[in-house]
Amino acid sequence: MARTTSPSHLGRRLWTSVRTLLPQRSDFTAMRRSPGRDLLAGVTVAIVALPLALGFGISSGLGAQAGLVTAIVAGFLAAVFGGSNLQVSGPTGAMTVVLVPIVAVHGPTGVLMVGMMAGLILLALAWARGGRYMRYVPAPVIEGFTLGIAVVIALQQAPFVLGLPQPEGHDVLAGAAFLVMDFVADPNWTPLLVALGVAAVMLLGTRWRPTLPFSLLAVAAATLLVHFTPLSTPTIGALPAGLPAPSLSFLDLSAMGPLMGAAVAVAALAALESLLSATVADGMRVDERHDPDRELFGQGVANLAAPIFGGVPATAAIARTAVNVRSGANSRLAAAMHALVLAVVVLLAAPLVELVPLAALGGVLLATAVRMVEVGSVRAMMRSTRGDAVVLVITAVATLALDLVTAVLLGMAVTAFLALRAVAREARLNRVELSKGWSGDHGAQERALLDEHIVAYRLDGPLFFAAAHRFLLELTEVADVSVVILRMSRVSAVDATGALVLGDAVERLERRGITVLLSGVRQDHTRALTALGVVARLQEQGLVFDTTPEAIAHAHALLRERGTLDDVGTSSI
Repeated sequence: MARTTSPSHLGRRLWTSVRTLLPQRSDFTAMRRSPGRDLLAGVTVAIVALPLALGFGISSGLGAQAGLVTAIVAGFLAAVFGGSNLQVSGPTGAMTVVLVPIVAVHGPTGVLMVGMMAGLILLALAWARGGRYMRYVPAPVIEGFTLGIAVVIALQQAPFVLGLPQPEGHDVLAGAAFLVMDFVADPNWTPLLVALGVAAVMLLGTRWRPTLPFSLLAVAAATLLVHFTPLSTPTIGALPAGLPAPSLSFLDLSAMGPLMGAAVAVAALAALESLLSATVADGMRVDERHDPDRELFGQGVANLAAPIFGGVPATAAIARTAVNVRSGANSRLAAAMHALVLAVVVLLAAPLVELVPLAALGGVLLATAVRMVEVGSVRAMMRSTRGDAVVLVITAVATLALDLVTAVLLGMAVTAFLALRAVAREARLNRVELSKGWSGDHGAQERALLDEHIVAYRLDGPLFFAAAHRFLLELTEVADVSVVILRMSRVSAVDATGALVLGDAVERLERRGITVLLSGVRQDHTRALTALGVVARLQEQGLVFDTTPEAIAHAHALLRERGTLDDVGTSSI
């Protein structure tokens, strides 16, 4: 009788699965351990995050307010529901790179739809326990991805740095080139000098005093310089005081189909960058370990809610997370505090934020792009192996020329190809000398005759599609002998292609009148070989043996049966 599952039992299982993704009591217990340090860390991160949120919001095409809203709403919800105690989330440069073409094609409402759809995808990934699979992204892909993003972010700042209007289209490389030509024809040096000055203060100041918020200091200095001198450059402009009212007016179910590809790309990037950031945070503190599935759940909740308030899709931010850890954060209270401080800024200091020059924000993001690239790590990866260097370069170029998700998939495909090629090269077909320990108590004349008519080969490594055809060519080049023994005990893996090729090789040898014996076939390989008829037929003929000595003894008996050994005595193994 078939066993049925009651609706109540199914509901309990579903609730148990979901409950593991929700905030735990231990999360709130950790918040009470050192709230003072967490609050101070949250304020520090907010100071660093403010210009970044403004800059990334403007770069995405939805404006400074969208960046601030994202940092507040997504930052708070990801802190509460995420899987890391130290992670800080908000708008990021990597996400901005993905959003620019979406804005160009589908407009701002399309971005809001994409953000909400990406949130749903992330929730589904968390429920399916998909977080564990992100660890398989190779290091060269991550380095190339990061390098490509840094270049794209730097190119996106060209309009702000040069004080020119945003070009049409979303090809950042071509757009930056045209803007440079326009600047050369009619240069305006003020925005360029402001941007380069802010970037220099951030890069040099961080090396001198890493704990000081040089991004905010540089932006404040640039704002004062522009507003109290004859210098002139565009500013952020009017910002509404307070958070926008929640709204679902952007929802358009008919647009879900055309936007699905973009939503998958945003969700994949949010998952990849957030889990990478969480791993970095774990590495900075020996007593921390994030939950990847809860992190995906937290990012899903954050991206589901942010569009309702007009925010862009968010991810965890490696730079802000690192500042949080270095500032002494011990729990998720610090990241939540960072969001609350930004909310206070929006409520009380919006008129001051409006005065910030766009060139200053461009300088902040230029410095951020430079700091994203770990030169030592890239150099080491380029020198490690030729394959790693190829993967890094291909991923970086694809990030610049195509899009981030395509770049990651391409990098992983190249990595998989190189890995398969390396594994396939490990597969070998080695001839075994029977006269060395395998010929029993035969005399010299009989051993010579056995070697003349029996040949043994040992298969080492995987017998799968990438190596099988080379194996076939090698095996079918066997010289004319009476018996071929294939030792299978060192075969590490067999797939359908390998099994078919082995069967083909056996048939070709048999057509030449050569008897093929198998020895040492592992139990876990029998299924593939049997399913494709390779082992079954030989087993019926009694040509499959557990050990090589048994196969040699049978070969010896076959030669006697055929009269090959009649003239050299009657000894046996």
